[in-house]
Amino acid sequence: MDKIKVLIVDDEVEFASALAERLELRGYLLDTAHNGTDALAGVGTTFFPDVILLDLKMPDISGFDVLVKVKEKYPSIEVIMLTGHGASSEGIDSMKRGAFAFIMKPVSLGELTKKIQEAYEKRTSAA
Repeated sequence: MDKIKVLIVDDEVEFASALAERLELRGYLLDTAHNGTDALAGVGTTFFPDVILLDLKMPDISGFDVLVKVKEKYPSIEVIMLTGHGASSEGIDSMKRGAFAFIMKPVSLGELTKKIQEAYEKRTSAA
Protein backbone atom coordinates (compact mmCIF):
# COMPACT_ATOMS: atom_id res chain seq x y z
CA MET A 1 0.00 0.00 0.00
CA ASP A 2 1.21 3.51 -0.79
CA LYS A 3 2.06 5.87 2.03
CA ILE A 4 -0.56 8.51 2.73
CA LYS A 5 0.80 11.91 1.71
CA VAL A 6 -0.04 14.64 4.21
CA LEU A 7 0.63 18.37 4.00
CA ILE A 8 0.64 20.23 7.33
CA VAL A 9 -0.08 23.95 6.98
CA ASP A 10 0.36 25.80 10.27
CA ASP A 11 2.10 29.06 11.16
CA GLU A 12 3.12 27.57 14.53
CA VAL A 13 6.44 26.16 13.32
CA GLU A 14 7.16 24.05 16.42
CA PHE A 15 3.68 22.51 16.37
CA ALA A 16 3.93 21.69 12.64
CA SER A 17 7.42 20.20 13.01
CA ALA A 18 6.50 18.07 16.02
CA LEU A 19 3.33 16.83 14.34
CA ALA A 20 5.22 16.04 11.11
CA GLU A 21 7.81 14.06 13.06
CA ARG A 22 5.14 12.05 14.90
CA LEU A 23 3.22 11.30 11.71
CA GLU A 24 6.39 10.27 9.84
CA LEU A 25 7.12 7.78 12.62
CA ARG A 26 3.70 6.27 11.87
CA GLY A 27 4.48 5.82 8.19
CA TYR A 28 3.00 8.92 6.60
CA LEU A 29 4.81 10.87 3.88
CA LEU A 30 4.94 14.49 5.04
CA ASP A 31 5.53 18.02 3.90
CA THR A 32 4.94 21.25 5.78
CA ALA A 33 4.15 24.84 4.96
CA HIS A 34 4.07 27.63 7.53
CA ASN A 35 1.69 29.95 5.73
CA GLY A 36 -1.11 29.81 3.22
CA THR A 37 0.90 31.36 0.40
CA ASP A 38 3.56 28.63 0.52
CA ALA A 39 0.91 25.94 0.82
CA LEU A 40 -0.92 27.14 -2.28
CA ALA A 41 2.34 27.46 -4.21
CA GLY A 42 3.42 23.91 -3.32
CA VAL A 43 0.19 21.94 -3.71
CA GLY A 44 0.18 20.34 -7.11
CA THR A 45 3.67 21.52 -8.03
CA THR A 46 6.19 20.28 -5.46
CA PHE A 47 3.90 18.04 -3.38
CA PHE A 48 0.70 16.21 -4.22
CA PRO A 49 -0.98 15.49 -0.87
CA ASP A 50 -3.84 13.12 -0.25
CA VAL A 51 -4.81 15.02 2.89
CA ILE A 52 -4.07 18.54 4.10
CA LEU A 53 -4.05 19.42 7.80
CA LEU A 54 -4.84 23.12 7.66
CA ASP A 55 -4.71 25.68 10.46
CA LEU A 56 -7.66 28.06 10.37
CA LYS A 57 -5.89 31.19 11.63
CA MET A 58 -2.75 32.24 9.78
CA PRO A 59 -1.26 35.70 9.30
CA ASP A 60 -1.09 35.88 5.50
CA ILE A 61 -4.09 33.98 4.15
CA SER A 62 -6.72 32.39 6.36
CA GLY A 63 -7.04 28.64 6.36
CA PHE A 64 -10.60 29.09 5.16
CA ASP A 65 -9.38 30.93 2.05
CA VAL A 66 -6.72 28.27 1.44
CA LEU A 67 -9.43 25.59 1.75
CA VAL A 68 -11.60 27.31 -0.85
CA LYS A 69 -8.72 27.68 -3.32
CA VAL A 70 -7.49 24.10 -2.86
CA LYS A 71 -10.98 22.62 -3.30
CA GLU A 72 -11.56 24.74 -6.44
CA LYS A 73 -8.37 23.50 -8.08
CA TYR A 74 -8.01 20.01 -6.53
CA PRO A 75 -11.44 18.86 -5.33
CA SER A 76 -10.25 15.32 -4.55
CA ILE A 77 -7.73 16.47 -1.91
CA GLU A 78 -9.28 16.05 1.52
CA VAL A 79 -8.76 18.91 3.98
CA ILE A 80 -8.92 18.62 7.75
CA MET A 81 -9.20 22.02 9.42
CA LEU A 82 -7.38 22.50 12.73
CA THR A 83 -7.86 25.43 15.07
CA GLY A 84 -7.00 26.49 18.57
CA HIS A 85 -9.48 29.35 18.56
CA GLY A 86 -12.24 28.67 16.10
CA ALA A 87 -15.96 28.96 16.50
CA SER A 88 -18.59 26.43 15.59
CA SER A 89 -19.82 28.76 12.82
CA GLU A 90 -16.34 28.60 11.21
CA GLY A 91 -16.49 24.82 11.40
CA ILE A 92 -19.88 24.76 9.71
CA ASP A 93 -18.67 27.16 6.99
CA SER A 94 -15.55 25.03 6.43
CA MET A 95 -17.59 21.86 6.06
CA LYS A 96 -19.95 23.58 3.60
CA ARG A 97 -16.93 24.56 1.50
CA GLY A 98 -15.59 21.02 1.36
CA ALA A 99 -13.53 20.38 4.50
CA PHE A 100 -13.55 16.74 5.55
CA ALA A 101 -13.42 17.61 9.27
CA PHE A 102 -13.00 20.52 11.66
CA ILE A 103 -10.95 19.67 14.75
CA MET A 104 -10.13 21.80 17.79
CA LYS A 105 -6.52 21.85 19.08
CA PRO A 106 -5.17 20.24 21.08
CA VAL A 107 -6.06 16.98 19.39
CA SER A 108 -4.84 13.54 20.33
CA LEU A 109 -2.56 11.89 17.80
CA GLY A 110 -4.83 8.85 17.80
CA GLU A 111 -7.89 10.92 16.90
CA LEU A 112 -5.96 12.80 14.22
CA THR A 113 -4.54 9.68 12.56
CA LYS A 114 -8.02 8.16 12.54
CA LYS A 115 -9.39 11.24 10.74
CA ILE A 116 -6.48 11.21 8.28
CA GLN A 117 -7.18 7.55 7.49
CA GLU A 118 -10.91 8.24 7.03
CA ALA A 119 -10.14 11.20 4.75
CA TYR A 120 -7.71 9.09 2.71
CA GLU A 121 -10.29 6.31 2.36
CA LYS A 122 -12.87 8.84 1.14
CA ARG A 123 -10.37 10.24 -1.38
CA THR A 124 -9.37 6.82 -2.73
CA SER A 125 -12.93 5.48 -2.88
CA ALA A 126 -13.99 8.49 -4.97
CA ALA A 127 -11.11 8.07 -7.41
